[in-house]
Amino acid sequence: MNILDLITQDELDDAPEDASIAFMQLANAAQTRLTDYIKTLDEREESYLIEEAQYNFMNVVTALAKSYKIEPFASAEVPQYERYNYAEHRQFKADLDHYITQLLVNNSLRGKRDSVEVPPNLKDKIRVYVNELKAAIDKAEFPDSKRASLHKKLIDFEIALEKNRLSYMDVTKIAFTILAVPGSMWASYDVVKKLTTNVMQVVGEAKELDDENRKLPLVEPPAVLLPPRKDNQNPVKNIKPGGDLDDEIPF
Repeated sequence: MNILDLITQDELDDAPEDASIAFMQLANAAQTRLTDYIKTLDEREESYLIEEAQYNFMNVVTALAKSYKIEPFASAEVPQYERYNYAEHRQFKADLDHYITQLLVNNSLRGKRDSVEVPPNLKDKIRVYVNELKAAIDKAEFPDSKRASLHKKLIDFEIALEKNRLSYMDVTKIAFTILAVPGSMWASYDVVKKLTTNVMQVVGEAKELDDENRKLPLVEPPAVLLPPRKDNQNPVKNIKPGGDLDDEIPF
């Protein structure tokens, strides 16, 4: 397997700008393809292909970490292939799972701070305003392509609204999209502006309720990622070709 067998160019191009999220998504995609590939092989007859694929996985993930500056993998060195063995892959995979778990928790906490739980009654209010915006789009003097694009963005917003928590970014994007359209193209720009403002005000109400119902700690930088072991025998940080590795899985 080579790099493009583990990660596609489209996945690289479409990866989020957030380095930690991009690293998690791409590492997970690579792991999934590695697992699927190994399932097609015979462990006895094609063990050399399995070993080669696992080595390439370690090589690719380490390269991703260097590109996205994800420590401690960014500082790791991939062992020479002639001295590579299965124990190193197993330990690398265990340590990768350990760090990605911490990244997932950090991103989950950050996502909660950047989103709001919208109660059903407020969701209903927002749906009414969205339906009125759809009607305003139909009445406006838009080319068919522009009309279809705006309807698609409203549908995407409605899908986001159905989730347990609504991202502030989704609210900001739909408001910017609607208000960025020149006023002269709308049948009544004042109405459209009012409807958009109403959506944002309802989200503001939801935020006040959300803040009252839960107590999040003050916004702080993401927690420092900790190694799976407290000793100096951290294979991710101190990979040495041919060195003995601790077989203990850190979970």
